[in-house]
Amino acid sequence: MAAHSVVIQKADGGVELYPMKQWLRDHPEYLPAGLHPDSNTSHALRAALKKQGWRLEIRSDQVLVVKPNDQGDTTFTSEVLPEAPDDDDAVEVEEITFGLERDLQSALRANIGQLEPGLTIVDDGRERVTEAGRIDITAVDSTGKIVVIELKAGMATPEAVAQILAYMGTVVAAPLFSDRPTG
Repeated sequence: MAAHSVVIQKADGGVELYPMKQWLRDHPEYLPAGLHPDSNTSHALRAALKKQGWRLEIRSDQVLVVKPNDQGDTTFTSEVLPEAPDDDDAVEVEEITFGLERDLQSALRANIGQLEPGLTIVDDGRERVTEAGRIDITAVDSTGKIVVIELKAGMATPEAVAQILAYMGTVVAAPLFSDRPTG
């Protein structure tokens, strides 16, 4: 997963980079309405900032979220940061994928019993934040075993398998679930 950084133009024309979620916590006046870095994904935050005129630069190892300067310009990064290929198509595909996963999650939450009879959602309708990341859906089966559901729109990669294993390890260790069997 690429790191998300806010890019700010300094008074001397240079730039400063900050981790996006922490910068938004420190500067809540820039938070898009109804969003918060502790409860929303980086994808949702960056999409909302883009709608407000911020520019996205998707790179292989990071996502730059460029804050407009006082003149509303976001092109200042091209003078001080190495050039990245213009890849608006990749941003669009990623945002569509995120939308599909969000829609899939809503549909699954509304019809969880069709996935497995007796399955009950136990995460109060919200993604569960763990040390390993956000669990899309946390449920319990009819025998009381914890079920961790990770949604992927498209082909799951080996990294997705590692992600779900990390979630399962975190859930097993969590005090809330320590008295329940896992499987």
